[in-house]
Amino acid sequence: DELQAAIDEEAAEIVRCVAELQELGLLVKDLDEGLVDFPALRGGEEVLLCWRLGEDEVGFWHSLEDGFAGRKPLP
Repeated sequence: DELQAAIDEEAAEIVRCVAELQELGLLVKDLDEGLVDFPALRGGEEVLLCWRLGEDEVGFWHSLEDGFAGRKPLP
């Protein structure tokens, strides 16, 4: 079916895009929310900078253990 082929093609493109982001070191956390983490160092501690679709910039961070629920604003 033509519609299913188009859906499959779009799904494959999403998989390719996510793989490309992961190759760059980004962590795609939630496709539906558009949630992406960026590994970083803050005061010598490994943390994750956090961005969600709709936010103008990367403005939050959280520890490796806390996850999205522990987001704190960047200074």
